[in-house]
Amino acid sequence: MVTEGAGALRTTGFGMGVRVDLPFEDAVQRTRAALAGQGFGVLTEIDVAATLQAKLGVAVPAQLILGACNPALAHRGLQIEPDLGLLLPCNVVVRALPGGGTLVSTLEPAVMVGVTGQAALQPMAAEARDRLRAALDEVART
Repeated sequence: MVTEGAGALRTTGFGMGVRVDLPFEDAVQRTRAALAGQGFGVLTEIDVAATLQAKLGVAVPAQLILGACNPALAHRGLQIEPDLGLLLPCNVVVRALPGGGTLVSTLEPAVMVGVTGQAALQPMAAEARDRLRAALDEVART
């Protein structure tokens, strides 16, 4: 994912994200608020830097994986494909960048549901993408 330039949405084949000129902790707070504004709760939180330090003795820049879930979308998806829980929640990554700033990114929901082969999940994935993109847009607003 290209990270130069703050605020503009960057996409890859499997994700989307925004670089913000904010300290890591401020970006985490803004991300949580933006996700909540789009109906997502944070079910899980993985402190990647702390885990790698504790398990491997390796120091890496601050990075947090937030397991975000929109209950209504998850319920719709599970009605179509009961095994969809294997692909949930949506990961949102907040990562400190070398030289300053923070990258906030998320997996592309269409990629996630594409592995199921269930075309009926595509509308739910599109709505999830729109909501996650709106959350990223909110994070990028300064």
